[in-house]
Amino acid sequence: MIWMDTAVELRAARVPAVLITLAAVRGHAPREAGAKMIVSADELYGTIGGGNLEMTVVTRAREILAEIAAPATASAPGPEMLTLRLNDRAPAKYGRQCCGGEVTVLLEPLTVPPTIAVFGIGNIGFELARILSRHDIDLHLSDSRPEQLAALDRLDEPVAAIHREFAVVGEEVLSTLPAGTHVLIVTHDHAEDLHLCDAALRHGSLGSIGLIGSSAKWQRFRKKLIADGHTPEAVDTIQCPIGLPDLPGKQPATIALSVAADLLSRMS
Repeated sequence: MIWMDTAVELRAARVPAVLITLAAVRGHAPREAGAKMIVSADELYGTIGGGNLEMTVVTRAREILAEIAAPATASAPGPEMLTLRLNDRAPAKYGRQCCGGEVTVLLEPLTVPPTIAVFGIGNIGFELARILSRHDIDLHLSDSRPEQLAALDRLDEPVAAIHREFAVVGEEVLSTLPAGTHVLIVTHDHAEDLHLCDAALRHGSLGSIGLIGSSAKWQRFRKKLIADGHTPEAVDTIQCPIGLPDLPGKQPATIALSVAADLLSRMS
């Protein structure tokens, strides 16, 4: 079906949209029950009949998209129904339709999956990949060591869309991440960690930045990042240490569980 192809293409391009379906039709209407269209912020794909009916629904769909994009939105809008009469006595902001029927329209948000990037696929990074790969996300896994990325072949069949990123300079990967990405820095090298923190702050539109390490490590990093020109307010957006403080244990799987649980709870 054409609408399904469009939905797949928009998801791959990380473009949020709303799927509109004529769920029920009573009497005469421009289209039959089951007719569909997709609305993005800038484009329309398909039609449910045009006129006041379509423009009213498109307007509401784009209001939903604006709510999804709003940073202060507490939770993503869910599906909703609209019932519209098609006669000369019904409200008609975009022109009258006198078909005489009544339609019920279902609006379903097609949200973009969140993106998480893990830098460093060592013991903890691998366990993070194992946990996060079971979620419907775009998951970027980056390391400067090819053998660490090859170890990802041992993961179970993932739910996530996994992007393996080999990079000697991890900043090159970080600079290409989409806005809103949640970054976890868990490499084997403190110098690499520091460079990635600097690059993450320069990105300017990440969803969050988490750095593995102790409070003492963070104090050294904080001083260096401020000395390199970042404002204290920006530097303090980096979370370090990461994870749930009430979940003890130093085994890689335990640390990864703590970090993943903390991140996923803040993303929900």
